[in-house]
Amino acid sequence: MGEHWTVRKREVRSKSGLVACQNWLAADAGVAVLSRGGNAMDAAVTTALTLSVVEPWLSGIGGGGFLLHADGKTGAVDTLDFNVNSSRNIDPADYPVVAGRDGDWFDWPSVKDDRNLSGYSSICVPGAIAGLAEALERFGTISFAEALQPAIEHARRGLVLDWFAVLCLAIDAEGLGRFPASSSLFLKDGRAPRVAEIGAGKTIPMPKKAAMLERLAKAGARDFYEGEVAAGIVADLNAGGSPIDAGEMRDYAPEWGKPLQIDYRGLTVHAMPGLSGGPTMVEALSELNDKLPAEGALSGQTALAFARAIRRASEHRLRTLGHASGDSCTTHLSVVDRDGTMVSLTNTLLSRFGSKVVLPSSDMLMNNGMMWFDPRLGQPNSIAPGVRPLANMCPIIATDEQGPKLALGAAGGRQIMPAVTQILSYVAAFGMSLEDAMHAPRVDASGVKLRVNQKAKPGVATRLSEEFPVEIVDDTLYPVNFAIPSIVLRDDAENVGMAHPNHPWAAVGVEVA
Repeated sequence: MGEHWTVRKREVRSKSGLVACQNWLAADAGVAVLSRGGNAMDAAVTTALTLSVVEPWLSGIGGGGFLLHADGKTGAVDTLDFNVNSSRNIDPADYPVVAGRDGDWFDWPSVKDDRNLSGYSSICVPGAIAGLAEALERFGTISFAEALQPAIEHARRGLVLDWFAVLCLAIDAEGLGRFPASSSLFLKDGRAPRVAEIGAGKTIPMPKKAAMLERLAKAGARDFYEGEVAAGIVADLNAGGSPIDAGEMRDYAPEWGKPLQIDYRGLTVHAMPGLSGGPTMVEALSELNDKLPAEGALSGQTALAFARAIRRASEHRLRTLGHASGDSCTTHLSVVDRDGTMVSLTNTLLSRFGSKVVLPSSDMLMNNGMMWFDPRLGQPNSIAPGVRPLANMCPIIATDEQGPKLALGAAGGRQIMPAVTQILSYVAAFGMSLEDAMHAPRVDASGVKLRVNQKAKPGVATRLSEEFPVEIVDDTLYPVNFAIPSIVLRDDAENVGMAHPNHPWAAVGVEVA
């Protein structure tokens, strides 16, 4: 005898603006901006800044990311790359590969002492503050100080310690415990704090982070890179052994560009160019334009078409663009406002809790961007000074003849591109609703073995196993096996939003008209 539960989140429909993301508190902050008359970019930046406090293990101002903006009136799409940079002062020789593990295209070698994965040696120059401020200045209507206010308030009140927050802390308690400031902020006696069983819930206040954010609200975003805040960041980094210097902080700049485009099943899909998951997704979609079956969205034949296209595109990426690690923890948010303007934004610290380093003067978690570089010499994405790494992030916006149609992205490292490709196809090629598309089982072809959702139809795994090594797994909260997507869609004059069905905090916020 066993218990079988069916858990189903519903899509949200409204003629007002929507924010879909991985945390309901951040979604509330974003739609509050929309309710005061703000636009999609105002809401996106506010949501991203709030996420850096309310889910600090996934994203934050100590990391970087990508975004796309689609104008609801003209349909014009712009991209912004605010990903991290390696320090110009690093020496690749300081990241020696462990002997005996040569790696291959899907299993790369380890670095001695995991210097590229955790600690001060894993930290890259962060781009989030520069990117969010730049995006707000170009397409927003509110000030950066106003966008910061919800994050400041949440930092003062503190991280809410419910069961999910404590689970996330417990998973990485060992790594956090290696660094005094990290342990002091997040742990109690070296362990994750307990959830309060009775009485008022517990929180972890972040007074130093609140003070830093207040300083940025007063002095402006550039203070993060060449002012009082920058000086504190560099001093903390150098004291811990990071070579990042004041000059490269000052010189950091996000990069505007135009998206990659591909016509796919009645939509024009716009993706990030360059060192992202965008080119790989476009290659997979190009094959699927010809090979995706016309019927049977959840059939073994359709799953095989997905697996072939995603695997071929991924192998081409690894051989020509380089490597990017698979075990990153990211956050994605999708926003549509009342006028149909959309933003698709992915922000990351890379691993859960990034480098595990909290800077002592600011309570700020830092990225472990060096993880995204291939530690082998002579590879397209080998470790090098002063460059951006190849990232897995793959935010997209799709348009039709009416303008922006949908904004979609996900968290989950290498799993991101396969998830985005399949959800887009479920909607565009098979006509699924957002709700059905987000609940539909997917395959993940980003690793050595092809993962098949336990809920897939009978015969799917058997058909796939004829060509690929297969493992059947559940779509669990931890570990994440099929990414964590968020999506919004324009359906005539109505907006539709859907957050990840299995994530306890993921939600769609609705503007109050």
